[in-house]
Parts: sequence; C-alpha cells; structure tokens
Amino acid sequence: MSEQLTLYLFKASPFSQKIELALAEANAPHKAYQVDLFNKPEWFASKVNPVGKVPAVTYGGPNVDPDDPSPLSAKIAESNVILEFLADLYPDSGLLPKDPVSRAKVRFFIDATHKHLEGSLLDFIRGRESSENTLKGIEFIQGLLEEGKDFAVGNHYTIADACISPHLARLKIITETDLGRFPAGMGYKLGEELKGPKFAKLMKYVQRMLERPSLKQAHDEESLIAFFKTIFTERAQ
Repeated sequence: MSEQLTLYLFKASPFSQKIELALAEANAPHKAYQVDLFNKPEWFASKVNPVGKVPAVTYGGPNVDPDDPSPLSAKIAESNVILEFLADLYPDSGLLPKDPVSRAKVRFFIDATHKHLEGSLLDFIRGRESSENTLKGIEFIQGLLEEGKDFAVGNHYTIADACISPHLARLKIITETDLGRFPAGMGYKLGEELKGPKFAKLMKYVQRMLERPSLKQAHDEESLIAFFKTIFTERAQ
C-alpha cells in the first residue's frame, strides 16, 4: 500500500485505541500524531476533522508532516467508520470476513457494543449512573459470543474485536483499582459480580483479548491508570 496513512489520536481514548488495534492487526504502515484534547492545535479542526474529535485519519495525498496535513488527502473520522475503512483498505487482513453473513454479524456486534456497552460503561466510570446498565450491556454482549469460538465473530480477529477490546481493557482497570467518579467501592463491586459463573463466557473472551499482542502494543495500562488518577479526583455520592 503506497498511499500515506496518518492516524490522529489521543492515547487515553478507547475510540482512538480501536484504530490502533486495527492498524496493528492489519500490519498497516502509518504515521501517528498525538492530539492533546485539552489543548488542541488550531489547525486540527480546519485541516483534519471539523468536529475537532479523535480519532481521525488522513489518507492519500503527498507524504507530509502530520502537523501540516495536505488538502489533497482524504479525511475520515468516527472510530467505527474508520474501522470499516481500514478493513476495506486491507482486505487480506481478515478484519472483515468475506462471507456476507459473517460480515453482517461483525457489523451487528459493533452496533451492539455502541448501543449497549460504550455509553453505559463510560457513564458509570464518570459517575453519571449505577453499574446496572453496564451489567445489562455486558450480558447482552455475552449473549452474542458463540460457544467454542475465540473471537467476537467466528475464529478470526475482526473489527468487532477491535471495537470492544479498549472498553474491556478499561473495565479491567476500574474493577481492579476502583478508579472512577462512581461512589467508592462500586468498581470493586462490579468486578466481583463479573467473577461469578453468570459472566464466565464473557470473562474468558476478555482474557483472550487482553492477551492479544496488538492490545499489549497499544495499551499502556500504567499510563492510563495515572491518567485516571488525574481526572477522577471527585466521586459521586
């Protein structure tokens, strides 16, 4: 692949990490530029993503420095859109199956992750709601996992796994450290519930994803814990 590809990301963002995982799994050559979301460069919104959010990618055009993106490159934003773009860009990676039914299952899993887990987990971490909806979302996701299969869909890593893995990594952190704006002890309590037999299938899947080389490469748990400690200084009562 000769076209330049640049990822604009924020390392602590689970949405950015989705793209890091897909790029690693596809063994895709690319450049990465860390965007400070607390002090975004003035050029980012005008030259990369008008919404000012990460992740975003530029593709094609001249091979320029990431902080001076070319107007000739394509600009693509929204994490799940980028996941599909990368799967199309690297069809031999298997990030999207060739079988239409399996492709549909991958897309359904991604949609389910978005609707049933992403929002509820982030709201729990931010102290906006209890863990009830997070547990419901986890149970729904577990119901999609097929017995005897190692991945979200079938026996090959796809963008469905890349989509959910960053959230699972953060779930591990909050249940082991109790870091978040939720009332003290609620992270530990959620972790204890997940250790029960009810969620055994899901937790085995979580462990497989955490052991994946692409996640180990993209996920710096110590740095993320340190970041959580700086932003979660107050708790909900």
